[in-house]
Amino acid sequence: MDRITRKELKADNFALEIGQGVTFLDHHRQDLVRYGGIALAAIVLIGGYLLYSGRQHSKRQEALFRAIQVEEAPVGPPTPGQNRNFPTQEVKDDVALKAFTDLTASYGGTQEGEIAEYYIGAIKADQGKLTEAEKSFKQVADKADDKYASLAKLSLAQIYFSDGRDQQAEATLRDLIAHPTAFVSKEQSTITLARYLAPKNPTEAKKLLEPLRSLPGAIGQTALMAYSELPQ
Repeated sequence: MDRITRKELKADNFALEIGQGVTFLDHHRQDLVRYGGIALAAIVLIGGYLLYSGRQHSKRQEALFRAIQVEEAPVGPPTPGQNRNFPTQEVKDDVALKAFTDLTASYGGTQEGEIAEYYIGAIKADQGKLTEAEKSFKQVADKADDKYASLAKLSLAQIYFSDGRDQQAEATLRDLIAHPTAFVSKEQSTITLARYLAPKNPTEAKKLLEPLRSLPGAIGQTALMAYSELPQ
């Protein structure tokens, strides 16, 4: 299977604005964990951060903004209109990790510091370093406010599924379903859980997706897609 990059991920714009990004998942569990849901959660995180911080420009926010600019910079030959390009993904990851790590060292315990820690986890996950990614995500899940903690828990659930900790993953997602936040909706967690349960327990996956299929917009469309992919 081809690698799914951050740039290739699709999300509903309105859903991003209200903090309810809808995951578009693949059947291949390991690749999904490394390149899919975690990356999308980072995209939701950017939208959520901008939504909640508005136009404030504190030192911490400026440092975070600069680090995010690095992470979102293109890889490859210089592009007209772009302020910065990186020759390879590896070089970009190194620069981004340093920027986010410096931010956590200077502003640990702040919202910006926890967001930076989340990005460190996302980069590590994209690199396939899931043990290191898990450590960062757990820190955010334990210490950040509910909005950002929920994003970290969503990413943790995908890591748990990837290495066979299915019960822990399912428990994490069911907790998110029971306690939705502005950044991780009940519907998003439900669809994520259904996709993972589908290969082993299609009956339960069907039960989860059934009430979502009639919802308007991206959520209903994604639920319909997931429902159509269930084993017959």
